[in-house]
Amino acid sequence: MRISYNSPVILNFTILCLAVMGLSMTVMPDLNERLFANYPHPNWLNPLTYFRLFSHVAGHADLTHLLSNFTIILLIGPILEEKYGSKNLLQMMVITALLTGLVNSLFFSTGLMGASGIAFMLILLSSFTNIVEGEIPLTFILVAILFLGREVIGSLESDDISQFAHIAGGVAGSVFGRSLVKPRF
Repeated sequence: MRISYNSPVILNFTILCLAVMGLSMTVMPDLNERLFANYPHPNWLNPLTYFRLFSHVAGHADLTHLLSNFTIILLIGPILEEKYGSKNLLQMMVITALLTGLVNSLFFSTGLMGASGIAFMLILLSSFTNIVEGEIPLTFILVAILFLGREVIGSLESDDISQFAHIAGGVAGSVFGRSLVKPRF
């Protein structure tokens, strides 16, 4: 029996995030702040601003933050990568990163870091895996209520968690799920 690299997009993303975390915890303590965090009201003349619109998903505040995101990403991601293909999943992840980065830069006064938006995109996208033409999966409704409802309620609290990124990721997953799924008849 051999180990297979069964989900290249998810596994490569995981390795990237682990490397960023490892470097930021050891030899480059300011790595996240310099390259892997998205900031409000950025300087649009700075080329790093455009990099950070995407790269913020690879930086995490601490190991607990990283592990909570990748518990979800590693559980759901490989199944979705097999279903939708590596190219489509990578495109969805890049679009979700850009969407959350842009919205945060333009409308919020706090920084943004982590793959939570991608995790929530995968959660909502997963509820579309067995869609039938003309039907809305009950699992989608329940997941939307449970996960997104919790984030809306959480947004009323004052904490360091960007519920908006979770909500935006969930909305992106819903849109991707509805537009990319080929319904069964």
